[in-house]
Amino acid sequence: MLTRLLPLLLATAPVWAQYAPANPEWNRPVAPFRIAGNLYYVGAEGISSFLLTSPQGHVLIDTGFEETAAQVEANTAKLGFRFTDIKLILATHGHNDHTGGIAVVKRKTGARFLANPAERTTFLEGGVNDFAWPGRFAYRPVTPDGALRDGEPVRVGPLAVTPHFTPGHTKGGTSYAFTVEDSGRPLRVLVACSVSTPGYKLVDNARYPDIVRDVESTIAKMRALPVDIFLSGHGWDFGLTEKAKARATDASAALFLNAADYRAWLDKSLAAFRAELDKQRAARR
Repeated sequence: MLTRLLPLLLATAPVWAQYAPANPEWNRPVAPFRIAGNLYYVGAEGISSFLLTSPQGHVLIDTGFEETAAQVEANTAKLGFRFTDIKLILATHGHNDHTGGIAVVKRKTGARFLANPAERTTFLEGGVNDFAWPGRFAYRPVTPDGALRDGEPVRVGPLAVTPHFTPGHTKGGTSYAFTVEDSGRPLRVLVACSVSTPGYKLVDNARYPDIVRDVESTIAKMRALPVDIFLSGHGWDFGLTEKAKARATDASAALFLNAADYRAWLDKSLAAFRAELDKQRAARR
């Protein structure tokens, strides 16, 4: 009997055993800090994690690598919040550097994890069938507790976070918009999913036939979103290192009012995408 079952057991063994370890440079610790109002940075140097708080529970957007989860937990405590008060986990997309820690955080907090339905299988499989890097950046699989709907807010107590589906970097890329109040002023925050296509095949991509259309429509969609504070999954996009240092002398939200930087980031991303697309199209001729 065991001989007959062994192939099945091997075939169904947890794929998290193959997980890709954290990039140590991206995973360097950063002291947590308040961004504005009830929004805090609890991530690492190169990989972001954001905590949106309320007396009725907190929302965590991205967890970083599996190894980053311990930093997120410690940073949450340093800020005076209980890790177990995280009630909802959201993810910008299903790559291990942003979602590798979801299973750990979910187990420790009991929080619900809601996902873009286009990425559900990615999370269930731990990223092993990623269209660009199949098997290269696997992580511990996690089962979403429910599905997000494009433009429909999700809530924890008084918190309302609106997911905007922004595919291209992955098929289920999602950006998150919400408002925080700082010194009596409402500030519109966007945690933007990456729109980069690093090393991707853009022409005749059988694994992602709509990638060009998705990237172009996503950037157009993101341009229309009102933004006072632009954040993303990687700190270099919004000047994390410089801003973290500046917090020592300036703890105001003004440090993060960067709508112009957001537009510049979109312009730069679109230019890089079009240059690579033109290059690949020319190579086919």
